[in-house]
Amino acid sequence: MNTIPPPYPPPTHGPQPGAQPAYWGPVVPAPAPVPAEPLEYHRLARTYGAYRWWKLLMVGLIALGLYVGLMLLVGIVFVFVALGNPELEASMDAVVMGTTNLDMSDPAVFILSMATLVVMLPVILLATRMMNVQKVGSLTSVTGRMRWGWLGQCMAVALAVLALSFGLSFALDAMAGHGIAPDFNAPDMWMMLILTLLLVPFQATAEEYVFRGYLMQLIGGWLRHPAFAILLPIPLFMAGHMYDIYGQLDVGFFALAAGWLAWRTGGLEAAIALHVVNNSVIFGLGAIGLVDVSATESDLPSLIASIITTSVFVLVIVKLANKRNIQRRSVPPVATPAPPVPGPWVQPGPWNAPPAH
Repeated sequence: MNTIPPPYPPPTHGPQPGAQPAYWGPVVPAPAPVPAEPLEYHRLARTYGAYRWWKLLMVGLIALGLYVGLMLLVGIVFVFVALGNPELEASMDAVVMGTTNLDMSDPAVFILSMATLVVMLPVILLATRMMNVQKVGSLTSVTGRMRWGWLGQCMAVALAVLALSFGLSFALDAMAGHGIAPDFNAPDMWMMLILTLLLVPFQATAEEYVFRGYLMQLIGGWLRHPAFAILLPIPLFMAGHMYDIYGQLDVGFFALAAGWLAWRTGGLEAAIALHVVNNSVIFGLGAIGLVDVSATESDLPSLIASIITTSVFVLVIVKLANKRNIQRRSVPPVATPAPPVPGPWVQPGPWNAPPAH
């Protein structure tokens, strides 16, 4: 008697008449994706599969278009507000014409000047979201979000260092015979203090997201070494500040320190803290007449004092970051297998189907 079973019928796209119901063959899992390597802050854009060398350029162009549109809208609103008010019209003309002797103690000039910078924050975030080349949070830090506790500690350090710096400066001036007398009856004092608290944090944050966020990651996507991402945006940052040579060097050193901190700590928190506290203290002191916020000229002693102050802040932040083990690089995603895909369609014969796996 022939005991050799008949050959299996060939697979078909469906069951044959009178045959057993068809079943799906063994599950074949797709290979797991290879985890991305940890990257430093200036290289974060390359952690996304959608990255292309030209896409971040498009983000900048979109942001520029949005910025121009928003500025036109702000200008139109201010024109209607200023109609019939010669003082407001003069303030608007001074800001629009870009004169170097802006009176930053004038609330109208202050609001307009801050507005031209504050709007950079929403446009760069919106342009990044529209282009969908990376997550918006990656502009903030390697964790993809604002590390609020770390930001608070950085702001506390900045406040302490700057208070010490200005305190020593005023003490030296008093010893040299220069009068130090705050004017608590200064015109618009309370208005300027309120505007400082409301606008300066957003102004400083906007500049950090553009110059230490977007530009660093744009350059870092092309050039691996962090020196390029830190140094190349500095001339652009300096160009936006109309100071003499000492003031420009001060701005340049600040930009160097802020860029290095963004790379060293893996995010913008330290740079934002120093920028926000520094500008807020200056404009706050200006509101009570201790600082001339409209001055565009500086001197060598002031430059040296500013460099020392910024350097002390950097040293303290680095020590604190080491102590807290602040994350400096992105965390690669966990490798997970893709959803299982069915195998080929099999038409069984009279034998039992294999168990599912």
